[in-house]
Amino acid sequence: MSNELQTILANNPAIVQTGLDEDTLAVAGGNTGSGSKRISIRGKNFHKVVNGKEVATVEDNFMDVIIVKMSHTAARTYYASAYKEGVAVSPACWSGDSNNPDPAVSEPQAKSCNQCPQSVKGSGMGGTGSACRLSWRIAVVLPNDPSGDILQMVLPATSAFGKEVGGKWPFRPYVQMLANNNVSAGRVVTRMQFDPKSSVPRLLFSPVSAVSPDDVEMLQRQGKAPEAESAVKMTVYQTDSAKVPEQTSQVKAEPVAKTEEPVAKTEEVIEEPQVVNKTAAAPAKDITDIMDKWGVKD
Repeated sequence: MSNELQTILANNPAIVQTGLDEDTLAVAGGNTGSGSKRISIRGKNFHKVVNGKEVATVEDNFMDVIIVKMSHTAARTYYASAYKEGVAVSPACWSGDSNNPDPAVSEPQAKSCNQCPQSVKGSGMGGTGSACRLSWRIAVVLPNDPSGDILQMVLPATSAFGKEVGGKWPFRPYVQMLANNNVSAGRVVTRMQFDPKSSVPRLLFSPVSAVSPDDVEMLQRQGKAPEAESAVKMTVYQTDSAKVPEQTSQVKAEPVAKTEEPVAKTEEVIEEPQVVNKTAAAPAKDITDIMDKWGVKD
């Protein structure tokens, strides 16, 4: 921090904001003290990651959150090369709405996702899943600190789609279940729990309690904060060598798609929306103790 800014802040403490405006966040990107906060589910543990650095871990197999924002559709990402841990690579193609390639994609795999051979079931590694990976973005807060950090989660397809398992659901069916009972997702405390039968990190969701009426208005403000808006927007890492058209939106690394979204084994049936190639036949979340669970790292 500059000496000048220190003086300004000392004389004008009211200018410090708990949430930066959208323009400041957009230009500053992830290099801000208040931005780029997310929950990773790598290794079937909940990790708090701030600006790319893991700062805390919850080793329990469940975690309670309140959903304040969620993308309206799943996103898609296709990598032409296999994932290598610690190596940042640019996706060859991606879509923020699962319908059409993003305008920033220099060489789209197809004109639309439903015509893309990379979206066809069986096109993934080993002939399982699809090569183009589905994911769903949500923004959450902790129930015992609803006015605190807004945390991004990028849910892999295995956590977003599928069937009910003993009163627990993958994300989209969970939201559909709430909607069928006239309950908004942000009005309940949601438990995220790892599926013990899955060989990969797969979350199942269930309601555990109602949100306090005293917190509703504040949670609505959290959902409109720039951090929440940013958390549900798809951002993708691109290298300098990528052929990116001018005047496209800034995109950054999204390693979660590769480290937390391994292809499900063939015996694990995940009912996600499947795309049929039109040109070729397709192969036959005690609540008050949540923060105490974070194992803070040095």
